[in-house]
Amino acid sequence: MSIKIAIASGKGGTGKTTVSVNLYYFMQKYWSKNIQLVDCDVEEPDDAIFFPEAVKKAESDVTQLIPEIDTKNCTFCRKCVEYCEFNAIVIIPPAEFAEVNSSLCHSCGACSVACQYNAITEKAVPIGRLTRYSTGLGNGLLEGRLKIGSAMQTMVIRKLKQEPDNDNEIIIYDAPPGTSCPVVITVANADYIILVTEPTPFGLHDLKLTIDMLKVIDKPYGVIVNKAGLGNEEIYQYLEKENIELLGEIPYDKEYAAKYATGGLLNNIPEKFKNYYSEIIDKLKCKLS
Repeated sequence: MSIKIAIASGKGGTGKTTVSVNLYYFMQKYWSKNIQLVDCDVEEPDDAIFFPEAVKKAESDVTQLIPEIDTKNCTFCRKCVEYCEFNAIVIIPPAEFAEVNSSLCHSCGACSVACQYNAITEKAVPIGRLTRYSTGLGNGLLEGRLKIGSAMQTMVIRKLKQEPDNDNEIIIYDAPPGTSCPVVITVANADYIILVTEPTPFGLHDLKLTIDMLKVIDKPYGVIVNKAGLGNEEIYQYLEKENIELLGEIPYDKEYAAKYATGGLLNNIPEKFKNYYSEIIDKLKCKLS
C-alpha cells in the first residue's frame, strides 16, 4: 500500500512546486527508492522543468464522452434538457435546433437516459494528455496537461491519479493552487497533506481557506513555511493558536530562488537546504511509516 502525500497551497507562488520537487528528490535518497511524483496542476504543469535530462517514456490522451444529437431522430421534446444538470443542451423546437455545449458537459450520461428516440450518441473528445517521464530518480514523474480551452481539470486529474506504478511505496501529488474542485480531487485520497505557505498577509489568508477546506473533508495536515524571514510573524501566531503542526521552515535565499527561476533547483543544492528537508522527512517518517 502506497503512502500518498499531497502538497497543496491556498495561493499560487508560495513554493508548492519547489517543496514537491525537493521532497521527491530527497525522499528517494533518505526514505524509499520506490517513489513517484505526480504533477496534478494540469492547467500549468511545471515539475518536468526541474528535470532537464528526463526521458519521455509514454503519452496518452484523456478523452471525454460528449453527446451528439441526431436531429433526424430527435423529436425536440426537451426531455434531455430537463435531465441535464449543467445546462449543456440547447433545444429550440420551432427551429428544430439541437446542440450540446461541450464546455459545459460533464459526461454524466443523463441525456442518453432521458432520450427515448435513439437520437443521442456519445463521441470521445480529447481534453488533455498524460505523460510519463523517467527522471533518474525513484519511479519517475507523471504529468497531466489540460487541453487549452477545456474546463475539465478534475476529469484529467482523476484519470492521472489512476496511472501511478503499482510498486510505489510513496506517491507525491503536486496539487494545483487554490481550494476549488481540482484541489479537492487531488487531496481526496491522500494520507497526509502538506500545506506550503509564506509569512505574508496573503499567505496567511489563503492558508486559512485551505485549512477550512481540509477540515470539511477531514484530512490530516501540517504546514511548511517557505520564504521564512520575509513578511511578519502572524502566521506563526496563528499556527500556535490553532495548534497546527509546523513541519519545517525554508528560509528565503536569493541564490536558491535564482536556481528555481532557471530550472536548476536540484543542481548543487546548498547543504543547509539539505538539512531543512532532511528534518521535514524525519517528521513525516514518524507520522506515516
